[in-house]
Amino acid sequence: MLIGLGIRDVVLIETLDLAFGPGLTALTGETGAGKSIILDALGLAVGARADSGLLRRGATQAGATAVFAPNPDHAVWAYLDEKGLTYARDEDLVLRRTLSADGRSRAFVNDQATSVGVLKDLGALLLEVHGQHETVGLLDSRTHRPLLDAFGQVAAAPTAQAWSAWRAARERLAQVRDAAGRDAAEIEEITLRLAELERLNPQAGEETALAEERALLGSAEKALAEVSAARDAMGGDTLSNRLTKAFRALERAREKAVNAGVPLDSPSIGLLESAAESVDRALTESQEALAAIDAAARGFDFQPDQLEKTEERLFALRAMARKLGSAVEDLPQRRAEFAFRLRAVENSEALLAEAEKVEKAARETYIAAAQALSAERRAAGDRLAAAVMAELGPLKLDKARFRVAVEPLAEDRAGPTGLDRVGFEISTNPGAPFGDLAAIASGGELARFALALKAALAGRGQGAQPLMIFDEVDQGVGGAVADAVGLRLKRLAGAAQVLVVTHSPQVAARADAHWKIAKAGDGDRLRTTVETLSPTAREEEIARMLSGAQVTEAARAAARALMSAS
Repeated sequence: MLIGLGIRDVVLIETLDLAFGPGLTALTGETGAGKSIILDALGLAVGARADSGLLRRGATQAGATAVFAPNPDHAVWAYLDEKGLTYARDEDLVLRRTLSADGRSRAFVNDQATSVGVLKDLGALLLEVHGQHETVGLLDSRTHRPLLDAFGQVAAAPTAQAWSAWRAARERLAQVRDAAGRDAAEIEEITLRLAELERLNPQAGEETALAEERALLGSAEKALAEVSAARDAMGGDTLSNRLTKAFRALERAREKAVNAGVPLDSPSIGLLESAAESVDRALTESQEALAAIDAAARGFDFQPDQLEKTEERLFALRAMARKLGSAVEDLPQRRAEFAFRLRAVENSEALLAEAEKVEKAARETYIAAAQALSAERRAAGDRLAAAVMAELGPLKLDKARFRVAVEPLAEDRAGPTGLDRVGFEISTNPGAPFGDLAAIASGGELARFALALKAALAGRGQGAQPLMIFDEVDQGVGGAVADAVGLRLKRLAGAAQVLVVTHSPQVAARADAHWKIAKAGDGDRLRTTVETLSPTAREEEIARMLSGAQVTEAARAAARALMSAS
């Protein structure tokens, strides 16, 4: 829903801020008063093409700001996510654009700089325009299928699901065919690489374990070398032998002294015994020290070539990884991939036959679902055509005919939405061929036809936009036809916000809000003004529309009658 429009220096408008409400809003006024300026300003805000001619004379920059209040589940939020623009779903959406005298413009969404294309895309999601010179949406044949599907409430999900399954089956078949088509050289290469990996037998996490073991073994080898150096420094078994000889020599010296008559309690004998005891202790401690050193050496329990083997294994893994352009940790997965590829080649005929069978079944399922969807669309097209035809007579389009063309597409154009091209076609005169809307309908006819189609779609609760704009949809008609236009606009406004620029009193009388557009001033000071009319002022404006420049009492009475009937 559009809730506000700010206009700055656009054509005859210097400053204008408008607040919009729900339902049907009518914009009336004399020709040339500036009703189209308001629509031009709104178009500027939502990315319509613009040039420097929109600038008010003497101004350096024109600007338009449109404020919308979309529902929390509106498609605009997903679009803003896609474009990386910030927003809050419980706050207003503000689209702003400025236009300078050199024709350059700048675009903003919630005060974030963006492109005019983004504003245009957002405008397409937020509003529709139907008028004498353009009808946005209905002329684009890409919108016809979604509109028909929404009107007919067709079951499109089975076709989309079948399409996904068929696409997956086709991709699988292409992969199998690609594998089966590998040449002999590639088979030989795969076989060689797989044999190398089988011999190497890489394990998950092996590189890390080997690197840790290598570091540990390297440190242990260095430590063992130091232990050996310690044993060598003590003299090893040589020290024990020498101490043993020293002890025996001291014992023999004691015996000879005693044999020579030296008393046992003499100081000399005591000193020899003390020396022998010291040497004996040294012998015992040296033997214990050597035993401890040997025990420490045995603590580093690894084979002499264990470090070499660990390094060879680690280097072999890394060399294979370099050859395959992989990380060592990925070698087990590469081994599995080579095995799968080799099996795929060796079993290509069986795999190919199975993949073709699956693809054929998936295709048949999709074709059946698409054909069922086509039948639903044709039935829905007949119902929509009947509903639109019922709307054409009252709108003075009774000679026109409408149909929904549901034509089959070639299979190579299949997609999740089926195998149909859907087009809305009309014939404006008896005997004339059917054709696209843009090629057949005149400006006035097209605007009224858009109204008829939207009324038919809205009759099924489908097709309504949050904001719909009709620009002089009642051009060239009056009386009962104008009343029929007003009635349908009023009906649309029950489910959507509708703005209508009109010269028809019958249409204006049905509005929920009525704005009068006027031109004030003279010469270079002309400007456009907008007045929200009270019930009394509405009666006077509708009377003017009925009678012209001279408003009569009869016209006022007729205006009251129209307003009361609406």
